[in-house]
Amino acid sequence: MSFNLPTGRLSRRMLGVVSIAVVSMALQTAASTAQTYPMKPVRMIVPAPAGGTLDLVARAISDDLASALGQTVVVESKPGGAGMIGVQELLSSPHDGHTVMVHISGIVSEIPLVVKPPYDPFMAIKPLVELASSGLILVGAPNLPANNLQGVITYVKANPGKISYASYSAGTVSHTLGVELNAIAGLDMTHVAYKGSPPALQDIMGGHVQLMFDGAATSLALIKGEKVKAFAVTTPQRMPALPNVPTFGELEFPSLTQVAWVGLWTTPDVPPAVQEKLRAETLRILQKSSVAERIRGLGMEPGKVRSPDELNQALKQAYERQRATLQSANFKPE
Repeated sequence: MSFNLPTGRLSRRMLGVVSIAVVSMALQTAASTAQTYPMKPVRMIVPAPAGGTLDLVARAISDDLASALGQTVVVESKPGGAGMIGVQELLSSPHDGHTVMVHISGIVSEIPLVVKPPYDPFMAIKPLVELASSGLILVGAPNLPANNLQGVITYVKANPGKISYASYSAGTVSHTLGVELNAIAGLDMTHVAYKGSPPALQDIMGGHVQLMFDGAATSLALIKGEKVKAFAVTTPQRMPALPNVPTFGELEFPSLTQVAWVGLWTTPDVPPAVQEKLRAETLRILQKSSVAERIRGLGMEPGKVRSPDELNQALKQAYERQRATLQSANFKPE
């Protein structure tokens, strides 16, 4: 006696059962990963010197993140290489979520236009959360004989080839805003790149370099202490912390209106459950009034709630804008 089993129909049923089992196992694994993460201290890479904007933002959330995760969060400074040394540190570490990075949006949208990285910035790293945002401030040496932007322009033109402006890293908006100002105002300032804001500001205060586009987190206290002068801000509206300092838009330089953001980054291949846990806990921390006040105390605003896909789209738009700006200024990579 023989039995003619409906093999095709049975195979499809079995395939369905197996598929459900595989999906179920995957969901259980993801849940288990999220529950057990982190299993050791989390390294938070900051590609800038201690005391700079990135370091201050990282420390504004690190203690709360450590409490939320139940593990120590160690902030590690890795300056240099136009911010790419820190990225390389992230890429060379295990991609398990135990190493994250706090970096500016310009690591994707700006720096690759000036310094070619040994990786595809849009593919190698992934923004999880926007932590804080701010415009930049054009600051100057206290002995600079100018008290407003027009005075700065007049002084630079009267001293051709003698005026320098600092940036906190080559290729960042701190650098390229100077390129733009040179182009649209007919100036010839020389760019001097530093490894972060603190050493650059030291030379500004000493009068060794005359000007700099810097973030509010590092320059605000110096402005209020009259150790550096403030001439204009790149935000669309005046900064609440500097109500008497005009915007570049007010001064008829609307192309110099720019806002940058600082994000929490990882690599795309970190387990999705770990990414989501990091993102959820960080967003919850940013909602705390104490953290928001600390970020605002740096002259910045807490980050907007945007998905990683929305952040990536914003990065692509900023990249195209920056590329067009540099091309219009006939900028040549250094």
